[in-house]
Amino acid sequence: MNRISPQTLRHQAEVALTHGNPQLAANFRRAAELATLSDEDVLRVYEALRPGRSKYDELSDLADWLEANGCPLTAALVREARDHPPTR
Repeated sequence: MNRISPQTLRHQAEVALTHGNPQLAANFRRAAELATLSDEDVLRVYEALRPGRSKYDELSDLADWLEANGCPLTAALVREARDHPPTR
């Protein structure tokens, strides 16, 4: 199976930014980070971020792990989700 490269995703982020879409650019930058991880690790992140799946400490540990594995932007997103849980 072919995977999209982090370089391609970073390029797409620049294109999105050039066209005035900073949110899309940020998504592409996080995707570039995640493209360096295994499929299993990406699914782990996805599952952890689903509403009600993870406690504060679990999200903190996940963010630390992401940071240590070269994904600082995604780690920041996880910390934001941790600090602003969905309302029910």
